[in-house]
Amino acid sequence: MDLAVRRPGRSPSAGRRSLVFALGCVGVLALGVVLTRTVENPYIFFAGYVVIQYVAVATGWNVLGGYAGYINFGPTAFYGVGVYTAAFLVKAMGAPLPVSIAAAGAAGALLGLAMGWMTLRVQGVYFAIATIALVVMAETVVHNIDYLGGASGLALMPPQAPAWAGGQPQFMLMVMLAIAVAFVAAARWIEISAMGRALRALKASEVAAECAGVPTFRLKLIACAISGAMLAIAGAPYVYYASFIEPGTAFSLALSLNAIAMPLIGGKRSWVGPVLGALLLATVQQAASVTISSELNILVVGVVLIAFVAVAPDGIVGIVEKLTGRRGA
Repeated sequence: MDLAVRRPGRSPSAGRRSLVFALGCVGVLALGVVLTRTVENPYIFFAGYVVIQYVAVATGWNVLGGYAGYINFGPTAFYGVGVYTAAFLVKAMGAPLPVSIAAAGAAGALLGLAMGWMTLRVQGVYFAIATIALVVMAETVVHNIDYLGGASGLALMPPQAPAWAGGQPQFMLMVMLAIAVAFVAAARWIEISAMGRALRALKASEVAAECAGVPTFRLKLIACAISGAMLAIAGAPYVYYASFIEPGTAFSLALSLNAIAMPLIGGKRSWVGPVLGALLLATVQQAASVTISSELNILVVGVVLIAFVAVAPDGIVGIVEKLTGRRGA
């Protein structure tokens, strides 16, 4: 039996859930449009961009780290590649945002394939060390490219937002919201598809999955490419959001910790887990930055993560499942 291609029939309840999900996605996008038209405080859009970006990053990380069970400690390698791919295109030709997003996605997918080809034959701590090394290598390369600003960073003048968007902060919020919704929809599709079932088999036992007919190495390469593309795409709009980039931000340790912590807090088994974890952690961090100090963000991540690992190792989704007596796939 080939778990990678076998697909059972869809039940009517599954169709209803998909319809509800699709309507929810449309509702979220509509809410974003309403907010850009009614809210006047620009800080709301700057902070909202960060929160929604975390949803996209956590969802992208979870494709490989959650579904496949290969913990990637270097998500900022892909995120940073997305940032600097967009920066190069903006500086070289003033590229519009859709072009930068597409190019960043392609670069992230290729980097994911390369990383997977070289490292996926090892597991556990060896794979984790390899992903950390990838961040160091990518940041070192950027440090030595003067055209991209090197270690001192690069200031850019990206194309301005369309007139109908209401301003650059509003436009970037809507762009990141659309990206996050698309990522969540893709993650849900993966979860309920034959690929998701094969990834769950791979995570449970790679040897057993291989014996059952799952092409494990090819599946891992696909997961690496999808995750890498998502993380790079999440980084591409940053150039248009901030107009200044530097390696310390694009390859930051804080972003890597957040990318790992958010799915763990929300729950790695389901697409909704990274969304819940990102919304909770990012909102707490933004509130702490405003009310106390931005330097407390790492402390917030650590405290919240330790609390969930100790009390709820399956995350928020696991708590809900215990309370309702249900358990997800």
